Amino acid sequence: MSTTLPAAVRTPPEGRLVARLAARAAAWPWWAKVLAVYLGTRAVSAVILGVVARSQAENLWTSASPSYADFTGLMWDSDWYRQIAEDGYPTELPLGADGRVQQNALAFFPLFPSLARLVMGITGLPWHVAAPTVALVLGTAAALVVHQVMAEAVAMPTWLDDRARAGAPLVTVALLGLWGATTVLQVAYTESLALLLLATALLLLIRREYASAIPVVVGLGLTRAVAMPFAVAVVAHGVTRWGEERRGGGDFAVRDRVAVGLLAVTSVAAGLLWPIVAGLLAGRPDAYTLTQGAWRGRGSVVPVLPWVDVARWWAPGWWVLLLGAVLVLAVGAVLAVRPFGAELTGWIAGYFAYLLAVIEPGTSVLRFLLLAFPVAGAAAVWVLRVRRRTLALTVLLLVGMATQVAWVWCIWRLTPPTGWPP
Repeated sequence: MSTTLPAAVRTPPEGRLVARLAARAAAWPWWAKVLAVYLGTRAVSAVILGVVARSQAENLWTSASPSYADFTGLMWDSDWYRQIAEDGYPTELPLGADGRVQQNALAFFPLFPSLARLVMGITGLPWHVAAPTVALVLGTAAALVVHQVMAEAVAMPTWLDDRARAGAPLVTVALLGLWGATTVLQVAYTESLALLLLATALLLLIRREYASAIPVVVGLGLTRAVAMPFAVAVVAHGVTRWGEERRGGGDFAVRDRVAVGLLAVTSVAAGLLWPIVAGLLAGRPDAYTLTQGAWRGRGSVVPVLPWVDVARWWAPGWWVLLLGAVLVLAVGAVLAVRPFGAELTGWIAGYFAYLLAVIEPGTSVLRFLLLAFPVAGAAAVWVLRVRRRTLALTVLLLVGMATQVAWVWCIWRLTPPTGWPP
């Protein structure tokens, strides 16, 4: 005769404890879950940064085996932002012996170093402590907004089941938090502020709060050169609303049409704002593009061709196939977020078109991809719909953690005299 024991008896004590903790966590408000998940990923990044810092050789910015604060607050472009916060911008372009413009601080946008300088003035903290702390706080706020953007987005597809719809926003935060280059969200770089402003602008656009989005987009234009592609998301939103009205499924009032048009114009203007200000500071209108050219292999800013140059350098015999693969991945990303609505689809399409048109590709592309966070949302939806979702999610998180270790070790850590810029 067989006897079936009650579940409470069969389950080991440690299993019951885990179950109770999981049940309590499930009852937390959404923001508490986001904070727990995101700050957990930041703790992982902090450990990785701290361990790798021990192997950092002496370099232009730090001594050998620098402290965590030095490693996150002084390396790479962090030093440019420090110069801006402490000394401001140059009033004339520095020239080399050949008469060409040299690298200078006008290439870097002012809002993040201004916020860090404000915190430095209030607290008395030095740059290498204040700036990474500001980035960490801004990144945490960004995670909360990203969750809300994805909560709005996953409500749109009718084919999603309740499990995927409920879990996708939080899984998006987890996947994004462990992506390799996400480490930059706690160093003295602008990505944390840019992610916060971009996600906020997208959320306001989805919720049709156009007037509130205008100052956010202006702030984005003073943070990174991504305000202009945001106009594509605004136009996609407007076209969708106009189409819904034409089909009798919505009311796109004249007042809203004007507001959407004003937001689109503001996005374009915000994209031009810092180049204009930089020109005024340096006394010549092309100061920003000349400064950007100092970092380019061609010595000047030209569209598209840098992708060809880099592809030929990496794969001389099959560079066309390499570029084709990049285009396929970009199109695939746009199609992956299409179920999330016109706003996120428009953003990904506009942002990827911008990257393909104006940047010189390199290892920094991994960092730029952070702003394509809706793609992480598409991955979250996928992983929650597969049969073995727990295994699939575990694999994705472990892969993400591995890419983070690789990014910090191979890219953020500098092996003098030269390295790949993050």
